[in-house]
Amino acid sequence: MKKMYKVFKIVSVTFISIILLVSLSVFIYHKIQLHKESAIISNNGTFVKFHNKKMNVYHEGNGDNTYVFMPGSGIAAPVYEMKGLYSKFSKDNRIAVVERAGYGYSDVFHDERDIDTILHQTRKALSKSGNKPPYILVPHSLSGLEAVYWAQKYPDEVKAIIALDIGLPKEYANNPLRFTDVLTIKGMNLLTKMGFYRLAPSAAYDPEVIRQSFLTEQEKENFKALSYKQMFNDNMEQEILQSPTNGKKSVKLPMPKETPILFLSAYTEDNKHSKYTKRKNKNYKEFAEQLLISDVKKIKGKHSIHLYAPDEIYNLSIDFIREKVEKNNDERSLE
Repeated sequence: MKKMYKVFKIVSVTFISIILLVSLSVFIYHKIQLHKESAIISNNGTFVKFHNKKMNVYHEGNGDNTYVFMPGSGIAAPVYEMKGLYSKFSKDNRIAVVERAGYGYSDVFHDERDIDTILHQTRKALSKSGNKPPYILVPHSLSGLEAVYWAQKYPDEVKAIIALDIGLPKEYANNPLRFTDVLTIKGMNLLTKMGFYRLAPSAAYDPEVIRQSFLTEQEKENFKALSYKQMFNDNMEQEILQSPTNGKKSVKLPMPKETPILFLSAYTEDNKHSKYTKRKNKNYKEFAEQLLISDVKKIKGKHSIHLYAPDEIYNLSIDFIREKVEKNNDERSLE
């Protein structure tokens, strides 16, 4: 028995030592790479200061409408990942890409990611960078929560919402995180700080961005460097942890009935008949039916539909704004 215990102890110590050695090696390599990559990271936008931190807003184009692109959770370099879509809008409109705290060129704020703080920072960053309301919001995924809350709190600032496969407030409010979910999220945050995602680059950024041609080679390098720097940092972690609470805040407010919303629902051949997709479309339809102006369209592509159907999104959005939103506004002005 003593011999077996001794062998087990030796094996355990050896195994733990190997794990610690590998972890230390990965961490050192990660830090070295971050230092090298920092040389190619230069600001692409306008910085707005919040005390000793700064938030980045990128804008381009001119026009009567300002489309505000709001990245989903974990899109670490929004200015680059969403370029294939927003560049279509900027030909005839003004666009702004808001990089929340912890995203893209913005600093990690290390603050609580409650919905009021997030919205306050977004509104101030847009205003201070020269982008004035009303806006047409273009949220993706988790940022749909902020967009809906924005329309509820400040309806005069939101002309319309183009919802890119967003999560609705009630979905977050009705699905609290389990203990295992919280542990998984915190574990992911720890592993990214140690640099383990460098062993699988697709965990840090969507390879589809690199495969496509809307970025120059230099922009692709910037995209990868920013993604490695910002991957699942403390702000991104807190956004997810706070999402059920933030959803409840929105659910308690009246529906934004007068805000036109176009819901664009992503689907693939593999999931179009899944329970998740059916429930999502049902929720979109129920939400849309409570609005004065709305529509729900299905778009073939993965969740990051801005990468898979930019032309279709652009055409549907412009038609919705012209035929439903602006036409309705013109008719009301004549009354």
